Amino acid sequence: MDSTTELPFQEQTPRPERGPAVQIQQLRKVYRTGFFMNQNIESLKSCTLTVYQGETFGLLGQNGAGKTTLLKTLLGIVRPSGGTGQLLGAPLGDRHVKQRIGYLPENAYFYDYLTGWEFLEYVAGLFEIPATVHRRRIPELLSLVGLDPATTKKKQLRQYSKGMLQRIGMAQALINNPDLVFLDEPMSGLDPLGRYQLREIILALKAAGKTIFFNSHVLSEVEQICDRVGILDRGELICEGSLDKLLGDSDTYQVKGTGGNLEVLRRWVPDLSFEDNCWFGHLQGEAQEFLASLRLMGAKLIQINLARPTLEEFFVQQLQHRGINTRS
Repeated sequence: MDSTTELPFQEQTPRPERGPAVQIQQLRKVYRTGFFMNQNIESLKSCTLTVYQGETFGLLGQNGAGKTTLLKTLLGIVRPSGGTGQLLGAPLGDRHVKQRIGYLPENAYFYDYLTGWEFLEYVAGLFEIPATVHRRRIPELLSLVGLDPATTKKKQLRQYSKGMLQRIGMAQALINNPDLVFLDEPMSGLDPLGRYQLREIILALKAAGKTIFFNSHVLSEVEQICDRVGILDRGELICEGSLDKLLGDSDTYQVKGTGGNLEVLRRWVPDLSFEDNCWFGHLQGEAQEFLASLRLMGAKLIQINLARPTLEEFFVQQLQHRGINTRS
């Protein structure tokens, strides 16, 4: 499947509205612990965030940063200790809006004595999806997530691998044709091919106008999928924005070389500097034209790299700025 593939239930007419799908203000969650329940642990600290309809938003953070707590609070599984929030225009925990939400937990528990097909029928029943609809939708979803419909009718979930459970979990998250999809570590347990296929599914959801909110440790996948990302550290949302906003202009390159005409080089590399008989700096202009100019000058290019850091490098930098030791 590629990113141009339509979902089985994709709407042909895109929705015009682009209002908030997820909106929280000063959201907090405090857990009481200890033998006498006299100790407080603040899992979320005054988080404020807006995710708009049709966006794909990735929430990043170390283990224990509060990502799953935030997601469960949004879903109404965990009650907030303070602050306010809305999903699709309804207050957090509203029962009616849950009909429009899909959710894949990180460590989902399925009734393992059921077959995959039976499990999807059960979930369809919870959403009160008519039998005439789910009989058509289930095989389409199984095909979408890369599972054989014939096998899922025979094989119990207890016999599924971790990757197969992730796939069936993705299918159940989409069974109700949701407008808003929450995915908690969706790449967990998947091999490279499985991650590629899931990435294509998420891109298809995005093309269908769905809003996707997910947590992930696989930052290379997040960088390819998301419109915006946020970093959560010890319960605090320390930054959020588009990749271009956080990482910088994707068309800026760092160049390094030797030789050439300094006057001409400075037209291309205004911040030209020198070290060990080499020049280096940031390229201003089209890379192909710059390379042609170097050949005409008889200069030699040693290195050319995108100037902005990868999302993983940016993530590590943010944690280091907050005094966190990122070395094992």
